[in-house]
Amino acid sequence: MTYWQKLGVPTLNPAMLFGDTKKMFLGECTFGEQFLDIYNKFKARGVKHGGVYLGIKPFYLPLEPELVKHIMQNDFEHFVNHGLYMDKENDPLSGHLFNLEDEKWKNMRNKLTPTFTSGKLKMMFQTLANCTVGLQTIMDDADTNHTPLDIKDILGRFTTDIIGSVAFGLECNSLKDPDALFRKYGRKVFEMDIWERLKMFTQFVLSHRVLLIKDTVEYREKNNVSRKDFMHLLLQLKNRGSVTDDDKVTDDHGKAQEKALTLNELSAQAFVFFIAGFETSSTTMTFALFELSTNPHIQDKLREEINQVLEKYDDKLTYDAMMELTYMEKVINETLRKYPPAPVLFRRCNKDYKVPNTSIIIQKGIDVAIPVLGLHTDPDYYPNPEDFDPERFSEDNKNKRPGFTWLPFGEGPRVCIGLRFGVLQTKVGLTALLKNYRVKLSPKTKMPLKMDKTSDFCRRRNLA
Repeated sequence: MTYWQKLGVPTLNPAMLFGDTKKMFLGECTFGEQFLDIYNKFKARGVKHGGVYLGIKPFYLPLEPELVKHIMQNDFEHFVNHGLYMDKENDPLSGHLFNLEDEKWKNMRNKLTPTFTSGKLKMMFQTLANCTVGLQTIMDDADTNHTPLDIKDILGRFTTDIIGSVAFGLECNSLKDPDALFRKYGRKVFEMDIWERLKMFTQFVLSHRVLLIKDTVEYREKNNVSRKDFMHLLLQLKNRGSVTDDDKVTDDHGKAQEKALTLNELSAQAFVFFIAGFETSSTTMTFALFELSTNPHIQDKLREEINQVLEKYDDKLTYDAMMELTYMEKVINETLRKYPPAPVLFRRCNKDYKVPNTSIIIQKGIDVAIPVLGLHTDPDYYPNPEDFDPERFSEDNKNKRPGFTWLPFGEGPRVCIGLRFGVLQTKVGLTALLKNYRVKLSPKTKMPLKMDKTSDFCRRRNLA
């Protein structure tokens, strides 16, 4: 009997060495497609959960939204950690928020949370808006010369410039120069698997002075430079331990203390901000434009909203204008439903857990795979899931669905801390593109879309 059979958890028919992920290992499907197939097979059997094998490693797979809610929120103390690669001694940039565990994660989360409030995002907004100038120049040139654009590449360069400016305080100039150093290495990051990615990018940042965060920190401190960006907030954490006077820790004697970030900790947070920020937002914008191209009535409605809102703000991109783009938010949410950046989320059981309403015990050390793409495309929650319908995210329709069936940013205490920044960045990019231009598919675009089998993110290969 297999591990899961002994526990009484439903299983499929795992293959020797490959487990339930043979097609993925052989390059026949993507990571997300493999887990979607697994989800659908279990769902067809009417079970609430399943036991799967990624190779020879067992993973617990919850299918019911209520069970997902228990794992991600109600019983979070049993599933605090992601269980990912981290080596803070030899690889200091791996010690970022996404990888940190237990109390170290909790303390860092508490410190970083104030950096992503609406007030702080409003403070950074002009930095984002400034990056749209280069984007609109490229669009104008393409229109004048009647040349098609590789929108994925353009948006990747756009978000690279934003993240480089906001997180590192650098003018990357990726929109002007597709081979700019920051863009080149950022692109390489997402051509690798996750383990190669972490190691390569760490080596790059540590060995290339142009990206060495230490230089930025030293320059700003020496010259008393204050800039409205994420790096400025991280410097506050380094020097004061908090970004507001209220964010303090207290010792055993009740005396307020401020535990400052080390330079390595600061660097790690800037690193993950780059990794999480540029690829996911550019991919979301790319998929959104694809869907708008194939659903012109939705594009027309969105462009009408953009122009009506911007008219109130003298045609200027402002933070308040972005907050009024409610239909755009539905479009973004529906894009994230069909194309979640991470099709599967992971948690590691850190203490034995009894599955609700069963006698089954998930043992400490077992990993849990949350089937995001499966939930997002389940017709029980999203009828005709292949259709692109932003109205799924009207208040009435959201209230009809069970919770924990839309998880592009995770949920619970470990929900993505930068989700509001990601949505804001996406709104800015789409607004800059659509306020003056209508988009349509290039004849070079091959249909149907095929996902990149080499990526652990949801990325397409053949969209121009």
